[in-house]
Amino acid sequence: MFWNAFLLAFRALRRNLLRSFLTILGIFIGVAAVIIMVTLGEGATLQVSRQIASLGTNMLIVSPGKRIGPGQTVGSAPFTMADAAALAREIPTLAAVAPTSSRAMMAVSGNANWSTQLIGTTNDYFTARQWEVASGRLFTESELRAGAAVCVLGQTVRTKLFGAQNPIGARIRLEKVTCEVVGLLESKGQSTMGSDQDDLVIIPLRTFHRRIAGNQDVNIILVSVKDGFATEKAQQEIEHLLRERRHLSEQEENNFNVMDMKEITKMLTSTTQVLTALLSAVAAVSLLVGGIGIMNIMLVSVTERTREIGIRLAIGALERDVLLQFLVEAAVLSSFGGILGIFIALTASLFLSSALQVPFVFKGGIVALAFAFSVAVGLIFGYFPARKAARMNPIEALRSE
Repeated sequence: MFWNAFLLAFRALRRNLLRSFLTILGIFIGVAAVIIMVTLGEGATLQVSRQIASLGTNMLIVSPGKRIGPGQTVGSAPFTMADAAALAREIPTLAAVAPTSSRAMMAVSGNANWSTQLIGTTNDYFTARQWEVASGRLFTESELRAGAAVCVLGQTVRTKLFGAQNPIGARIRLEKVTCEVVGLLESKGQSTMGSDQDDLVIIPLRTFHRRIAGNQDVNIILVSVKDGFATEKAQQEIEHLLRERRHLSEQEENNFNVMDMKEITKMLTSTTQVLTALLSAVAAVSLLVGGIGIMNIMLVSVTERTREIGIRLAIGALERDVLLQFLVEAAVLSSFGGILGIFIALTASLFLSSALQVPFVFKGGIVALAFAFSVAVGLIFGYFPARKAARMNPIEALRSE
């Protein structure tokens, strides 16, 4: 019985191909939009997580300044090398403590030059950020103590100054300082905020203080917490120690900030998930519009086929047979729309993921849910026209022209 109903429904739809296509258009657009939004949203969430992870896991960023609002701070006294040494000495849960200072700088090699970020720090910087060396080496202890004129390059600086050549052993000029390139870092790509993480030159912090800055200030301290220890507890210990070292009373607020990368990750990923849900909800509205379109067309179809329905009822067809026939027609319309929408959505998601440079994340659950929802919409909105057809009086139906 069901197979016969399907054949009848398919035959009826094939007689009006253009009308059938226009009917499923709303379902097709709704399914495609929902899948595209969810796929791109999941890809963006994964991208954010990866980019933040590239900064370093279990990492805390300690910076001077009193917070006065979201993203706003009031400047205060910078940290010192003694502050960083105290953190490393008195908080045993820390795996790395990297005092860091930076400045925009013009790097020159031969006829090539490039404006980049110069960072003075220690080898703990590479540990905290989980940054591997592609070639060459990091700084030796003697170079760090003596403030030697050596540097490690990011991939962007290497490309701008040396092209595809190996820069190890070459010399570059940073204002009046000439330093030897001893290492080349692996590429990390763009950060969450869109900045190029590979556009930097790193030198020993003592070299930066003596030959670039002319002072002993530390702008930021990067801290990495050992595996198995909570970053929240480490954050509390850092705040307690720095409050003591900066002589803050109980009534005074912190004049420094300790940012947990895990908190930033949760905030950004939750934001992308909320936006994805909102956009998907808006896209799902078109499914309801498509359902109304199905109801409209099915009502038209019932009116057009009144005589056919009367003949079927007159020769012995039951009400449930007619009801099933029109319900199957509605389900077939919505199913075709769902299948076409899934195919177009996955194709478009692949293209858009590549264009937007976000990972393509296939979510089988949302694909199945979108298809099931499209079929449900067809059945729900097709029920009223089907019931109208099934309850026709055969005599009155046969009289119609």
